[in-house]
Order: sequence, then C-alpha cells, then structure tokens
Amino acid sequence: SRLAQGAWIAHRSGAAQLARGATPQQVSKMARRARGLVVLGTAAFVASRCLDESFVAPGASTAASRRDMFAGGVGALLGVAGVVEQADAYDLMPLPYAYDALEPSIDKATMEFHHDKHHNTYVTNINKALEGKTQPSLLELQKTAIQSGPAYRNSGGGTYNHNMFWKEMAPTGTGGAPSSKLEAAINGAFGSMADFKAKFEAAGAPGARFGSGWVWLVLDKGGKLVITSTPNQDNPLM
Repeated sequence: SRLAQGAWIAHRSGAAQLARGATPQQVSKMARRARGLVVLGTAAFVASRCLDESFVAPGASTAASRRDMFAGGVGALLGVAGVVEQADAYDLMPLPYAYDALEPSIDKATMEFHHDKHHNTYVTNINKALEGKTQPSLLELQKTAIQSGPAYRNSGGGTYNHNMFWKEMAPTGTGGAPSSKLEAAINGAFGSMADFKAKFEAAGAPGARFGSGWVWLVLDKGGKLVITSTPNQDNPLM
C-alpha cells in the first residue's frame, strides 16, 4: 500500500547505511523460543496504528504520557493473548510472508538482505550486550533503552522496531480495512484517510528528517492522533 511504501521510504536510507559494511555475526544454535515475540510484534503494530485496544478508555486520565499509553496498549494485548515472553534470549522474528510477497514495492533481494542480515544483526548484538545480565522483555527494554546505553538504544530499538515493521506490511489485497473507530479518529485528526496518508508519507520523505528514522502514528496526551518521527532506531516507548 502507499502507507507501507511511505514507512519504507522513511526507514530504508538508514537501513542501507547501517547495514553496508557491517558483518553480521553467526547466531549460535539455540532452542527456538515460544512465539511470544511474534505476538509482541503484532501487538506493537496494533498499538502503533491506534486500533481500538490502544485508545484511552472512557474516564481515563488524559495526563498519561504518550509512552505510557503506547505501552499500555501493547501490554493489554499481550495480557489478553496470555503471552509470556521468553526473558533469556531474543529471537529473529520470521517474516509473516514470503520474501517476494511485497513486490513491486519492495523486491525480494532487499527483503532478504534487510531481514536476514540487517535485522539479524540487531538481534545478535542486543543478545550479546545482555549476556550474563538480567534480560527483560523486549517491550520493557525500550523504556530504559536510552539511559542504558547505545547498544540497548540502537540494537534493542532496532530489534523491536523491525518486529513491528514486518507486521505492519502485507501483500496487496490482504491488509484489511481500519476499524470504524480508527477511521473516525483519523478523519477527525487529519480530515480524511487520504489526507492522513499524504501527511504520513510526507513525514517519511527524503529531507523530512536528517538521516534515518521512523514515522509513527500515536496518541498525544489529549488522546488525539498525531504523526511524529524518531531518529535512527528510537521509538515512542523510549
């Protein structure tokens, strides 16, 4: 979709720069963990696009921070799903579709390199940074990533963001439609779905942000949808 292409444009320049010249280390064989991380990626996607579960409940305080609202939506979905994340290692999330499923928007070779090399490097490096330490859930890691240091911020953020990134996209004709509540919120905040897409893509266009980064649809403190962006591998949870 045009929205997925807009998100990809915002991210691909930094991905290419960071991945170019990098030598991803071989990930040692480990027992595959429960697919809780896959559900986390799905929950992050749902919360990031402000579907029904991520809206502030009636009577809730509007003083809650954007980070708390975003995290609350993800946490609630994980609770409902009954998922208990593995805390001893992060896995490389498999793609939810074939490498060539997003063509012609994103070609097979780019998907193979970006997932198998680039994303895998983030996973390998955050696992290495946490060797011998208490390893929190990937969601909890985001909340203190900036304070914890560059490896947590860059590799931890890169792992979390990419998990969401793959779930955010879908082959043509399989993406579904927004809920009536989400559509009404988008219309109220941006005028129409078409206007939202145009503004979202503009925020991710070359020159809109110096260097690489991400574009997000989030709730502000007043519970209104806004478009924002973060540099490099930062996200609104940090």
